[in-house]
Amino acid sequence: MKIVFATGNSGKLHEASEILGEGFELVTPAAMGITEDIPENGKTLRANSFEKAKHIWDKTECSCFADDTGLEVEILGGAPGVYTARYAGEDKNPQANMDKLLREMDRRICEASIMRELGIPTPHANRRARFRTSVALILDGVSHFFDGVMEGNIALSKSGAGGFGYDPVFIPDGTGGLTAAEIGDTMKNAISHRGKAMRALADYLRHQ
Repeated sequence: MKIVFATGNSGKLHEASEILGEGFELVTPAAMGITEDIPENGKTLRANSFEKAKHIWDKTECSCFADDTGLEVEILGGAPGVYTARYAGEDKNPQANMDKLLREMDRRICEASIMRELGIPTPHANRRARFRTSVALILDGVSHFFDGVMEGNIALSKSGAGGFGYDPVFIPDGTGGLTAAEIGDTMKNAISHRGKAMRALADYLRHQ
């Protein structure tokens, strides 16, 4: 099945191809002559994924899907959330995003420690976080949604050369302390937020 994946991220494209497997041919917007930035103005992951898929559908009327992923860090009140990709700026630089994330977490942890020293009841800060992915599919003009979550912790520093995005600072539960950039594609795809959402998408498409 040929289907348009509304992304310009080569890491996401490779990951989606691996997860969906045989029987699916992913086409990028660029391959169809769509080179403009696809809008992401929604307030939720689902709204953003739908907006991106709808942009492609409106231009091509081809079956298509898009995803939006957010990293939610507990000590940061759920940030960066929908701003995950551009946390440190509109250029979407992964290294800058991770550096800002670690700085903000260190600042919040320090603030919490000072408050406790002053006698102000403050919970001990933790490094718990989760990735959420929402996939929007438009098939024959009808919309469908698929979601996935991966729980874990934020590492103290970057580690690993694999993956993309925030993988070097995210330690998924059940990996023995290894980051998502250290565990390899096979294991990552089996447990990841995007893997869960994409497998639900593939299962739905195979039964159409």
